[in-house]
Amino acid sequence: MSEPRPPLPPFTRETAAKKARGAEDAWNSRDPVKVSLAYTEDSWWRNRSEFLQGRAAIVEFLTRKWATELDYKLIKEVWAFDGNHIAARFAYEWRDAAGNWFRSHGNEQWEFDDNGLMRRREASINDVPIAASDRKFTWGEGRRPDDFPGLSELGL
Repeated sequence: MSEPRPPLPPFTRETAAKKARGAEDAWNSRDPVKVSLAYTEDSWWRNRSEFLQGRAAIVEFLTRKWATELDYKLIKEVWAFDGNHIAARFAYEWRDAAGNWFRSHGNEQWEFDDNGLMRRREASINDVPIAASDRKFTWGEGRRPDDFPGLSELGL
C-alpha cells in the first residue's frame, strides 16, 4: 500500500486547490521520477492522443516531453471538484530547440484513490505559437512564486 499523499479526498475547495498547486509545483520541477510518485503504480493516462499506464510509462513520457519542451513553466487552476475528482485547467509555456515559443492550453480530469494518489488523468491540450515578447510565465526556474499571478489574474 502506498503512503498517503495529502490532501486526501473527498476534496473541498481549499484541498482541491492545494492538490492542484502541489501538482503544478511537481511538474515545474521537471523531475519525471518525482512527478510519477503522485500517481498510483497502475495509473492510467490519456495525454492528447497518447495513452499510457503505470509509473514507468509516466517517467518515460515526461522524460521525452521535457527533452523537447524546453524552459517549461506551468500554471494550474481548479475548475471544479467533487468527492475524489478534480477538473483543472492549465497553461504552460515552452520553447523548442529552434527557439520558437509556445503556450499550451489544456484541461485535465483527475481521479484519486483513498490515499490521495492520482489513478486516472485525462488531458486535452492545444499548442499556440507565441512571440518571446508575449510570454507571461516569467519567473525563474522551479516553483511559481506565491505572489506570481495565476491563470485568471493573467487573463488566460
